[in-house]
Amino acid sequence: MAILFRHPSLAELADKDVTYPDVGATAGDLPAGYRHVVRRAALGSGRDVFDRCANALMTWGVQRASGIDIRASHSPAQVGTVVSQRLGVGPLGVVAPCKVVYVVDEADRRGFAYGTLPGHLESGEESFAVSILDDESVALDIRSFSRPGNLISRIGQPVSHWVQDKMTDRYVAAAQRIARNSAP
Repeated sequence: MAILFRHPSLAELADKDVTYPDVGATAGDLPAGYRHVVRRAALGSGRDVFDRCANALMTWGVQRASGIDIRASHSPAQVGTVVSQRLGVGPLGVVAPCKVVYVVDEADRRGFAYGTLPGHLESGEESFAVSILDDESVALDIRSFSRPGNLISRIGQPVSHWVQDKMTDRYVAAAQRIARNSAP
């Protein structure tokens, strides 16, 4: 697998298969043999916060507000949507291509999961869901499982884990800003 520094064509990504066998596993028990991240964050309360955060999540606003340059074949997210996410400055950056593998569209819960495509440094899946709970509190849930997708990420595993944890923090902070209506 190559490390990508620029966005690949979304049309080229559309025919690619995900790089792991456990498709959809973020919806249940996370599979063994991967690093797991499970995080719940409070976003506020009320239907307006839920609607604002869920709409931003489904239209890539959480990723954009996290500082990611994202290109998506569909907005809002739907099964089969391919995305090219780039994190970096100027010509220096890393691209993470993914494909949406499932969508949640319920009255009190909305979200999606995407899986890694060839060219991604990791192999695995990440899900994002915004829920409004019985007490009207709104939460963001992020769940992922991943393992190195190539030799470079295997050698750099401590750095990969640090980056993954920092990106999770950035997603949470972005969703919390959106909940306060101070970010797109």
